[in-house]
Amino acid sequence: MPEQNIADAIMRVMQVAFDPVYGEAWNRSQLLGALVMPDTRFVLVDDTGNLAPHDLDRVTGFALLRRAMDEEELLLIAVAPESRGKGLGGRLLDRAVETSRDLRCSKIFLEMRDDNPARHLYHAHGFKPVGLRRDYYSGRDGKRRNAITFMRVINAF
Repeated sequence: MPEQNIADAIMRVMQVAFDPVYGEAWNRSQLLGALVMPDTRFVLVDDTGNLAPHDLDRVTGFALLRRAMDEEELLLIAVAPESRGKGLGGRLLDRAVETSRDLRCSKIFLEMRDDNPARHLYHAHGFKPVGLRRDYYSGRDGKRRNAITFMRVINAF
């Protein structure tokens, strides 16, 4: 089953990319449930930035997106720690926006905890904060953290 192979590649990255303190990583069941949904899609990169690697063992980054009507939500994005600093996160974001535009989506949203260091990446790629959910995330360290919703307009109709 192709979803299983893709899930293996994504889970390998997810297990090392997300700090367990924050509880942001999905489990395999959640991922498989998302992958079989008709409006959920993914973008994969290898450590050189090549998109959708044919060799799934080389995947070092992914983005998972879900479309609803004419909008998309970036559900997860991650790059393995050893592959960071090479522009792969930006490559994933650019490709996500490109394909959202191709799907005729008007906006793309994402949500992140307010102390996430990836915030600068989202700003650099045209995402603007549009909402705040106070104490939305609860980490394994017992702390509550705010969630910030970001949006980028990608097609003006």
